[in-house]
Amino acid sequence: MAKLTLIATATFGLEAVVKREVEALGFKVLKSEDAKITYMGDERALVKSNLWLRSADRVLLLMGEFKALSFEELFQQTRALPWEEWIPIDGKFTVNGTSVKSKLHSVPDCQSIVKKAIVERLKETYAVDRFEETGALYNIKVTILKDRVTLTIDTSGAGLHKRGYRVKDVAAPIKETLAAAMVQLSFWKEGRLLVDPFCGSGTIPIEAAMIGRNIAPGLSRKFVSEDWDAIPANLWKEERKAAFEAIRYDADIRIRASDISRTAVRAAVANAEEAGVDDCIEFSVRPVSKLRAEEPYGILIGNPPYGERIGEAEAIHGIYEDLKRFFAENPTWSLYLVTSDKQFEQRFREKPADRRRKLYNGRIEICYYQYYGAKPTKAEK
Repeated sequence: MAKLTLIATATFGLEAVVKREVEALGFKVLKSEDAKITYMGDERALVKSNLWLRSADRVLLLMGEFKALSFEELFQQTRALPWEEWIPIDGKFTVNGTSVKSKLHSVPDCQSIVKKAIVERLKETYAVDRFEETGALYNIKVTILKDRVTLTIDTSGAGLHKRGYRVKDVAAPIKETLAAAMVQLSFWKEGRLLVDPFCGSGTIPIEAAMIGRNIAPGLSRKFVSEDWDAIPANLWKEERKAAFEAIRYDADIRIRASDISRTAVRAAVANAEEAGVDDCIEFSVRPVSKLRAEEPYGILIGNPPYGERIGEAEAIHGIYEDLKRFFAENPTWSLYLVTSDKQFEQRFREKPADRRRKLYNGRIEICYYQYYGAKPTKAEK
């Protein structure tokens, strides 16, 4: 097994969650920066990372880092890297890039130079003048920040939020990676009731059920690096088999999910069935005003609707009033809610949230509010 440096990219605000996930897989984290966690591993680590990381966006293979102030430096240092260790003679590769606060600010030029440098390296290695590029895909990214160049190859393909279970959708769904992070940032665990009264297409309850049952989020999808010659096919077979064996079908998972939209609930049921967790989620059609505490010390995790069309604000404020009333009557319950509505906190409760975290759902800036319910007494434990 070769020693590799891998990068798990993350949405801003979720770096700590992704770092914990990487460490839980047994890999040594080298550094945690804005939107990325760099860590050590090997080919098996690359496979496990794609199968198991719940809140990361992608897994990248780091090829090299260096300073470049001229196109010549960019070309020569890119060409010096061992691209042939990954890209075979028939490999198809693309180059995309970004440049921020750097002397080499023309992204198209940088992409072109990196591509040319890799082609020259491969020509020399394989002793050919042209490449058919009919084989496996290698997406290369050149990132230049303050004149520091980072060259990576994407090992995931489609983003890791593409779990494969979303067979039906509704408007403005929350990303699966964000939903998984919301659950992991809460105090929910096996044996505790979780409620989502704004379930939409079911992302939060499905991700929670997968966490509770220890279902690898990437188990039902394909990754671009599965076609790479440099990663033995048996690694994917072995790690998928191990992931199937790790599923806890006997876990005590109790989740209630509802929505005011019958169409949304139908979509959620279909998605839960596809994810294999429909037997531990109870779905229903009902408004938030009908929410009832079936037991003490429950947890509500949700993504309520928000919008600016005529009449929407009034309806949303009504939802806040329903939540306010529910938690006033049930002080032992905890609330974990994400919204882009900056008025939520002042409308929900005079007391500020116990914790808040700025996040992003796609390009929308949101805030994750966390309100902790009263803890059970010694006699109740």
